[in-house]
Amino acid sequence: MVKRCLDNLRKLRQQVRRWHRRQAMPVGFLVDDQEQEQVCGPAVLLDDLGQVLIANNDFVIIDCPPSLSLLTVNALAAADAVLVPIQTEYFALEGLTELLETVERVRNSFNPLLAMEGIVLTMFDERTNLARQVVDDIRQHFGDKVFETVIPRNIRLGEAPSFGKPVLSYDIKSKGAEAYLSLGRELLKRREGR
Repeated sequence: MVKRCLDNLRKLRQQVRRWHRRQAMPVGFLVDDQEQEQVCGPAVLLDDLGQVLIANNDFVIIDCPPSLSLLTVNALAAADAVLVPIQTEYFALEGLTELLETVERVRNSFNPLLAMEGIVLTMFDERTNLARQVVDDIRQHFGDKVFETVIPRNIRLGEAPSFGKPVLSYDIKSKGAEAYLSLGRELLKRREGR
């Protein structure tokens, strides 16, 4: 079992990809929850991620799948804050409730310092009344936890992954890339205000 955990650490280190001054690590090879739990268990995997990523970075963003899998729970247990993207559609609101309940369970069981960094509205289509209504509802319910920056529905955001690139490398002048840059500035400003 120790050998397999060390193998996972080696795999994690090999997966880090660098571009510009940023690093990314695809975690698709870790997504098999049952194998992950049997090989190392959550605590060991979190230690591995911490050793690989946190040491030399001011921020580590762990982008998780929308399912509430073991990978997501591990990420929440390792994080100091959670940033929740939510599509501006009504079905996404149901998933938000479930996620917030999971965040609370993780806070109570594994990570009492886990904070809600905020909610980011995504895939916003300004042409539809429904999207505007969902935005209004979320802002009314969550107040200042909702970031001002809204990520629009944008073709370039959808195309970038198919070319194996982050949107900032694919088309930095697209509305989607500009929105993510704005979100980054807003996040930094919020963090500096603490």
